Amino acid sequence: MESKFFDYFFQFMIHDWFASIPISICSILTVAVVIERYMYYDKNRRDVTSFIHQLQRELESQNLQKAQATCSRLGGVVGEVAEEGVRLMADQKEDFSKAFDITVGLVTRKLEKNLAILGTIGATCPFLGLFGTVVGVVFTLDQLGASGGGTPTVVLGVAKALIATGYGLIVAILAVIFNNTYTNIVKRFNDDFLLLKLLFLSFVGSAETATHAR
Repeated sequence: MESKFFDYFFQFMIHDWFASIPISICSILTVAVVIERYMYYDKNRRDVTSFIHQLQRELESQNLQKAQATCSRLGGVVGEVAEEGVRLMADQKEDFSKAFDITVGLVTRKLEKNLAILGTIGATCPFLGLFGTVVGVVFTLDQLGASGGGTPTVVLGVAKALIATGYGLIVAILAVIFNNTYTNIVKRFNDDFLLLKLLFLSFVGSAETATHAR
């Protein structure tokens, strides 16, 4: 059974190149994006809980220079956003919220890079497979009419044609799974950025209150 399946798949890759090549390109792109995004997210993963507590203590002591150094040591996209937030606290207190949102928006673009490729592959690959199946069935019926073959010829031709649909579905399912997984990771990063924003706004607000009181 396995040898027949691989034989059908090999014949599909060779004879139905109009469907096998686009789906294979999609599968290569899926693997490339999955690996690249995994390495990027893993490189930027940080323990945000302990970092925020430490940053809060340094902001309470009004030591912005030390807070900025702590953010720099953390590194990654979270450290990048936090370091820029500390700088904005000192330079743009009045427009802090808008300036911080711009920073988060730019970093979010980095986090979402190439995810649209996975979404597109997940949406289109089933149709590429279906296209290959339809064309394969048409060729089978054409050969059947030309040669006068019987039911076994039809069954064999349809079986080979259905390989296209299965191949397209497998690639699409993997693309959708990883797209959803990575989208949730981006959401968790955005939740961390929101925590940082709330932390910074609490100190910006208290600083403005103290200034008006004077």
